[in-house]
Formats: sequence, C-alpha cells, structure tokens
Amino acid sequence: MYNLLAILIIVFMKFFTGFFSLLILLSSFLAHAEKVNEIIFNGLNTISRGTVLNYLPIETGDEFDKDIAQKILSELYSTDFFFDIGLNFSKNVLTLTFVENPTIKYFDFKGYENDKVINEDIVDKIKKNYSMLPGKIYSQETVEKLLLEIKNLYELNAFYNSRFEVKSELDDKNRIGIEIIFDEGDRALIGSVEISGNSKFETDELLNILDMGPADFFIINYFTEKDNFSRNEFNNALEKIKSKYLAEGYLDFKFDKAKVSLDDKTNKLAISIDLNEGTQYKLSSIEFNGNFLNFTEKKLRSLFDIQDGDFFKRKKITNGINNITEKFKELGYAFAKVDSTLIYDKDSSGLRLIVNIAPEKRVYINRIEISGNHTTQDDVIRREMVINENQIFSSDHISESIKKIRRLGYFSNVKYEVKKLSSSDDKVDVLIEVVETKTGEISIGLSHSNSTGAAINAGISQSNILGTGNILRANFSNSDAIKETSIYFEDPYFNKENHSISYGFFNKTLDASNIDTSSYIFDESGLSFGYGVPTSDASRISGEYKLSFLDLTCGSELKTYESEQCSSSDDLDSTISLKFVSNTLNDFYFPSNGSKTELRYELGVPFSDFQYQKIDTSHKVYSPILSNKVFKFSTKANLISPYASDKVPFFKRYFGGGASSVRGFDFNSLGTKYQNGKPKGGEFSLLSSIALGSNVDIIGIDNKNMRISGFIDAGTVSEKFEDFDINDVRSSVGIQFTWLTPIGPIGFNLAQPIIKKSGDATETFSFELGTSF
Repeated sequence: MYNLLAILIIVFMKFFTGFFSLLILLSSFLAHAEKVNEIIFNGLNTISRGTVLNYLPIETGDEFDKDIAQKILSELYSTDFFFDIGLNFSKNVLTLTFVENPTIKYFDFKGYENDKVINEDIVDKIKKNYSMLPGKIYSQETVEKLLLEIKNLYELNAFYNSRFEVKSELDDKNRIGIEIIFDEGDRALIGSVEISGNSKFETDELLNILDMGPADFFIINYFTEKDNFSRNEFNNALEKIKSKYLAEGYLDFKFDKAKVSLDDKTNKLAISIDLNEGTQYKLSSIEFNGNFLNFTEKKLRSLFDIQDGDFFKRKKITNGINNITEKFKELGYAFAKVDSTLIYDKDSSGLRLIVNIAPEKRVYINRIEISGNHTTQDDVIRREMVINENQIFSSDHISESIKKIRRLGYFSNVKYEVKKLSSSDDKVDVLIEVVETKTGEISIGLSHSNSTGAAINAGISQSNILGTGNILRANFSNSDAIKETSIYFEDPYFNKENHSISYGFFNKTLDASNIDTSSYIFDESGLSFGYGVPTSDASRISGEYKLSFLDLTCGSELKTYESEQCSSSDDLDSTISLKFVSNTLNDFYFPSNGSKTELRYELGVPFSDFQYQKIDTSHKVYSPILSNKVFKFSTKANLISPYASDKVPFFKRYFGGGASSVRGFDFNSLGTKYQNGKPKGGEFSLLSSIALGSNVDIIGIDNKNMRISGFIDAGTVSEKFEDFDINDVRSSVGIQFTWLTPIGPIGFNLAQPIIKKSGDATETFSFELGTSF
C-alpha cells in the first residue's frame, strides 16, 4: 500500500539512481566515444525484449556517448512501462536493468452517486481512454492525469469540494489493484441569477433560455433540478441567447460579463450576466446574382417575407433562401445552389443581402429504388407516386408521393434520398426507404370495451393482404351487447384507372340494453357492394349499395315509447350512398400537416321499408406550430331525416359521449332521454375538438410512435335538427396519450367535464383501440 512517504522515497531513489548512472557514464566518455558491440537486458518479465528494442534509439555497431545515453533513458521512460531503469556501458557492452511498472489487476471507482456527473458509461470511457484496464501497464503519471480530469468534471458541475482517495495493493506477481474512492461533497446550488443590459427581450424570456436559476417549489424542483449548475449547459445557454439576438439583427451583440461566483459560507452560486445588445440593423436591400432562369427579380423577391427597410430577421432570410431553392428543385434543378452574403452598407447603415443563384443542370430520374418493404409489393408503393422514372426531377412531386405513401397506413416511417449518379451529371436515383408496421392480425381471445363489455373475438383483419394493398376483414365477435359475423373485401386499385371495388356480407345482433340505451334486440343480416373512382390525387368519390334484413324485438318499456315502430313488421332496409373523401394528410397515424374531409349521403330507396336520408360530414385539419407541436381541429356534423314517412327508425339515431365522441362523459349519454332515463338519441349530432400534441420524449423508446396531447371536446345531440340549442352543448378538457404499438394504435384518455348539467353521467378515464391523434 502506497502512502506519501513511500512515494517520496521511491521518487528520490529513482532520481539518485539515474543521476549516478549518468555521472559514471560522463566520466567514462571524457576521453572518447566507443561502439556498442552487445546489448544486454536485465529484469524483463512482462515486457518482451522485442518491444524494448522497438523503442531503443541505438543498435549494435552504433557509437555510444553521453547524449545517446540520455536519449535512451528518455525514450524508455516515456513508454510508461518502467518504474526504474539502470544503464551501464563497459567494454563495449551496454547493459540495461529494468524495474517494470506493475500490471493492472483491477481498477475500480467507488462511492460516486450523482450519475449526471459520473455513471457507469462515463467510467468505462475514462478507463478506456487512459488504458486503465486489467492486464494493461500501470502508470502513476496516467492516474494523476485521470484524477485531474475527474476533478475538473465535478467542478464543471459545481461540486467544488469533491475529494478523491487512491488506494492501491501490490501483490507478489507485480500486479496492482487500484480503487479510487469518491467523496463528492455537497453540490453548490444556484442562489440567484441577474441579467442586465437587455431591452429587446424580457428578462423572463432570457431566463427561460438559460433554464437554470433559484429552485422552484420543492416538489417541482425535485423533477426539474432547476438550481443545479453545469458549466457546459451554462455556456450552451449563453450561445443560444447570443444566437437569438443575432437572428434579430443585433450583429454586434456581446456579453460584457457572464460571471458565476461561489459564496463559501452558504455554498450558493450567484450568476451575473451583463449584455451589450448593440445596434439592431435593418435590411437596406436584397440583390440577386447568377442565373435566374425564367424567374424575374420581382418573383424572387416575393419569396422573401421581408422588405427593404425592415429589421433584419435571420429566420425570414433563411426561409426565403429555402423557398428559392425549392422553386428550382420543383423545376428539376435538384442540386441548385442558392446562398447569401451580408454586406454592411455605410451609406444606409444597413445590411445588403446578396443572393447568389446557380441552378446547375436540370436532372432526370434514372431509377426509383424502394427498400424496407419486406411484405408490401413494389407496385403497391409505386402506384401512389405522382412521378416516374425518366421524368424530370421535381421535389414537389416527390414530396407529394411520400405523403400518399404515408397515408396508406402500411408504414410507420417513410423517407427518401436523392443520389447523384457518378456516371452522369444530369441523372439522379431516388431512394425510398420504408419501415413496415403491422397492418393486420389473426386473433382469437377475450377483450373488453368501455362501451360493449367483455367479448370473445376471432378474426382476420388485414389492410394490406399479402402485400397487395387489398383489404380483407373477417370477424367474429360475441359480447354481452353485440354478436357479429362479417366478411369484407376491398381492392382500392382494381383497374388501371385506379378505380376501387368492395363487397361484404354481415350478420349482427345488438342487445341495446347492454350499451346504456333502452331495451331492444336488433338482428341484421345483409350484403354490400361498393365502387369508387378518383377525382384527383388526393380525393375519391364512391358509391355503395347495401341490402339488409332486420328483425326487431322491443322491450316492454320501449314498446311504450316507440309503439308504432315496435309493432311494425318492416324488415327490409335497402340503401344507396354516395361518399366523397379528400385527404392531404402527411401521415396515416400521426399527421402533422394537411387535412381530411369526408362527406357522405345515404338514402333509403323507395322500395325499402325504411325511407330516410342521412348526411354525415367530418373535417380534420393539422398544422405544425411552435417548432415541434401539432395543432389539430376536427368537427363532425350528422343529420338524418325521413322523406316519405313521419319518423326516422329509432335505431338509426345518433348518440354522443364516450372515448370517440365527447370524452369525459359516459358512452351514449348525451342528448334527450326517455322517461326511464335511458338515452333516446337524436336526428342531429354536432361534435368538435381542438388539440395540441407533441411526440413523447422517453429515453430508449422511439418517440415517433408516441404522442401526448391536450384537448378540448365539445358536442351535443338534438332530438330534431330544429331543436338544436347552443345551451345544450357539453364540453370537456383532458389529456390523451397515443401509442403505435406492434398490435396497432392504442389511446388513453383522461378527461374532466367543464360544461355539464345536473344528471349528466361522467367518465374520467377511457381508452380506444385503433385510435389516432
């Protein structure tokens, strides 16, 4: 075990031995230098003779003098292989005697607790960087450098009183075990932060960028650790503040002072930042150089959201440059170079923006390569593309193609890369990479729904069967409320004109008493046939004919309220419907931009026993805001009315409330009620929602497949359209967590009603399968 006295004695002996060796050599070479005829090594155990010879700056036959002797010792000591080296030259024989440094038996760190400063990963990196691993040669000098790095690391994180003790144990095989014992001490916490010299931005805004300061309320601070200081994070925050000013035209901005002081008595840090904002420059002019093709300067200038005389805004300049670049890419100039230069104009005391444009060559698409589609066939992806091989490159068409591929719902991620051909400067390859998600399943088991209760399920659901893009669903479900058997098939592109065709068969029995409505049993069997045609790249119109036979059995109470319909023998429900869908969303599960609109009209044909008409509309729009947040607005309006009879079938009415409607209220609980308190439903339904969502940041988990959002829902169900009253609207506020799991998307809702009436049934928690943000 080493201690301070032992180390001093060893260092003194090492110095004395080397000095004495040099003294003897000096006296022996005062007369003349001699040649080395032989080199002898003594004391080598771990280090091989060959290794030493590689570092030795002399060979047999070389002349030996005092300079080469000093060089030998210097070179060999620099290897850190040896604790001591003895050198003797006599009768043309050079003898080197070594005391080797020990090899490392183990090298451990003990007692570190703050894993944001030191953790297992950092420990492993430090050991590797300094070669302090079992079997490596031990070096006291290296350990001292390592300790200095650890000390600096702790001081950068405000552990100014940290101490480190080195314990070592040397065995009889010259192997050494090292332990570094940590005494981290108390971390100095931030007591105050002062910012002065700022007028452009409020102090609170700059403090938010700094993201450190006096502790928050202790429960919050436990999670935020706002009063913890890190020199690296502090310097990064200063750079962000500087960048914020530079982006607003304060090109002379600087920090006159950015000081961190420690109060030894309280162990608190005081941060003092003094800004010198300087002058905010204006843009005196925008000038264009280079080849504009067919663009006029007026057109190019219109792509900038900034005019002469406006204050300089870097973001607006960057957006303008990007807009010009995209315009050229849309025309096939995939590698157009557009850059800018700022020049200070003394006459106007402003900034001249010089935009340099070099379109380069117009390029064509050589090949479109698709990868990652292990199940989905290539042609299913290619038919969504609005650009093909051998056509002129267009970034706009490629972006639109990627959106359409995302909208399929077959892939969790789609990205592309444009690769220039080495053999041709006017051709490119477009490389599309997809990540397939689960598009179907075969299931047998039990499930539970907030609305229908426990169920036995079996079925096949595949929206991309055999990778063809066709849809097949065959289901069997048996719950307290619903017993259903159905088969449905759709080919969305069954001919070259991209027409779609679908058909299905179904049988469904509903026991309404188990879904919080009045008691009746409704049995329906039938078939459907549909046909659709595209009206544009993003829209489609389709028609469907549906024929079904009904068997209705009413409970005793319902016979009182709906006596005419319950006693009727009507059993044929034959409908035709027309549906229009326009979809510009940029993703199927988690869109961040675009909209989706659906309009559906359904008519009970004249020979049907049930003659009614329905209009169902829905609209969703998504917009990116606040850099990484997504705003969503959605609304649904549904109306049903008779056209040849007095009443709408009561089992065709709309209901509201629950996970897919106004969250925070019980399933089917909105609207008017029968005298027994059961929901009656209505002929008009209006539901709307706004939400703000973002990806979830969880370490080690792909947050692109998770989204959390805050929402406000509002809606109502009216018995008749003319009965609609804004005072009947119910509303709730809450949080939704959506996760795209390997078995499909799952949504969890936590909601609290904010507009309700006495007697409303509420529900705080709900979940959905197959949901999306």
